[in-house]
This record gives sequence, C-alpha cells and structure tokens, in this order.
Amino acid sequence: MQANSLDEAAEWLYEQGCTDGLPVVIPTEERVDAMLQGLGLPADHIVAGELPPSEVAATIELIAINAVMAGCVPQYLPVVAAAVAAIGEPEFGLRNVNTTTNPAAVLTIVNGPIRQELNVNCSHGCLGPGWKANAAIGRAVHLVQLNVAGAVPAVVSKSTHGQPGRYTMCFGEFEEKSPWDPLHVERGFPKEQSTVTVIALSGTVNCTDILSRTPEALMTMMSRSMDVVGSSVMSFRFGEPLLILNPVHAALLADHGWTKGDVKHFLYENTWRPLSHISPYYYDLLRQESGRVVGDKVILARTADDFVIVVAGGLGGHHSVFGETYSMSHPVTKPVPSCQKS
Repeated sequence: MQANSLDEAAEWLYEQGCTDGLPVVIPTEERVDAMLQGLGLPADHIVAGELPPSEVAATIELIAINAVMAGCVPQYLPVVAAAVAAIGEPEFGLRNVNTTTNPAAVLTIVNGPIRQELNVNCSHGCLGPGWKANAAIGRAVHLVQLNVAGAVPAVVSKSTHGQPGRYTMCFGEFEEKSPWDPLHVERGFPKEQSTVTVIALSGTVNCTDILSRTPEALMTMMSRSMDVVGSSVMSFRFGEPLLILNPVHAALLADHGWTKGDVKHFLYENTWRPLSHISPYYYDLLRQESGRVVGDKVILARTADDFVIVVAGGLGGHHSVFGETYSMSHPVTKPVPSCQKS
C-alpha cells in the first residue's frame, strides 16, 4: 500500500488487524530486504508449510515482514525462522494453540552460542521487559501466528482471556550457571549448536523458597506449587510441565548430588492431587488416560521425562517458575540455521 506518512501506514496496519495493538515498525521494502539478509535465502523459501488454521505457507519473506514489524534486526531472523519452523511441526499442535479457549501462548527458549551473540537475556528479569532480543524475537513469532497462521483474536483465536505472554515470550537458558546439561543437549543437540525450543504455555506460577536447605525440602515446595487443580495438565490431559529453576535453587540441588533426572523423578513421584480435590464431573475424563489416576491420586505427567527443566533467572534470587503447559501441544526444538550468504 502507499501511505502519505509512517503514522498513516501504522494506522492502516492496525485497522487491517496486522498488529498486536502496540506500535510496529513499518515493513518498507527496504527494511524487509535488509531483514532478509539475516539468512540470505530466496524470498519464496518456505520455512514452514501451511500454518493452521489459515493453511498459508510461512515463507522467509513473510517471516521477515513480521520480524521488521516486531522490531527485530537482521541478526535475529535465524532465531525467528527456527521458532516458526518449530511451531509448524505437527506435534506442536499449532491449530489447537491458535484456536483454543485456553490462554496458551508460544514461549521461545534460546540455547547455544547464539544466545550470547544476540544478547538474549537469561538472567534477572528474563521473562520481563527491557531486553530487545527477547522482546522482538518473541513478538515476531506471535505476529507470524497472527498474520500468517491467521490467529486473529476474538475471530479465530477464541482464548477466553488471553494472557500477556501473547505479546511476546522469549528467554535464554543460563547455561553458564546450570550444573547440568542444557535443554538442547538433553533433547539431542550438540552443546555448540544454537537452538530454539517452543512450548505452548498457559501461564506461570511463582515458586518462592528462601529457607530450604535440602533438595527434598526445596523440591517439595516446587511440587506443591505445580499441582494446580484448575490447570489443563491437572484436570484435563497429561502435559509436559515446565520448571524454570533459578541458578541458586539449581546449585543447591547439584551441591547435594542431584541430577536433572533426580529432579524429574521427584516431581513425577510427588506432584499429584487427591482425586477428591477435583470436581467429580472430571473423574470419567481423567480415567480415560492410562496412568492418569493411580489409586486416589491424579498424576500430573505421564512419565518423569515429560517434565521440562531449564535453568534461568537472576543470581541471588530465591524464586523459580512453574510454567503450566497447554496439554494439546508438545514442545519442539529446532536448530538455528546459519546465514546462506556467500
């Protein structure tokens, strides 16, 4: 379209439903061309085919347009493209995420060398404002959901309330302060490979513990913070619950010899609710899933390995975060592609 001013163009994009309600960078031809240099691929290169529910293919040009609007610089494009490729995988269940009444939003977790190269925040306030890479990358993914996949709020996306994470949600794992293998290594990638992992997150719960001095005491606090009755993973289907451990909590566990596997096993054994705590109208539904109800207990996850453990957050803090995952979606990890320019 032709506009007489940038303000006019911005208002037109808003009126067309192409924004998240916040101001965007106008995707001029020059800006999009510059963004495409971040990967050096042909404009019609398909990153993810037929994103539901619109069934429109996500070409690198369409991704670049939305990355410009989100405030990305060209160096961010490979990360955004990897995240779009990940949400396009069938196991992520993008159709469910984009049309559900659940508040699910796409969380992008960055691992590997590119986290430092792009200054993706993994420490204090990593889930909050103030960091360009986190804000712009996460926002670009959400704009692709809107403008390519067609997740138009209140028209296609029927989330009852939505959530702030639908504006942007991206952070890096604090690998230098993790006593264990980082997420991408755990999921089969070499440590030197940069990756993104996308998770559909319905919300977060702050897990505070400033006093515990043993792994068992600390993890009891964590598990009791995770057995939320109204969450979809507790009252509906099995999920893959996310626990973002701050480095202080992770160090306490590791100093007592606990591995990440030990953490997952403890959560599996101890994160449950008595069946009597849940509405009896859910009993038949819960019992349809094998292993969901054991005796009088409702189990949160199918196996110990279904728990996703990431180390991130500020040093000196005593807060970890439970991420309630959307049970109709599964986490997907993709490598971040290299620029193809000669």
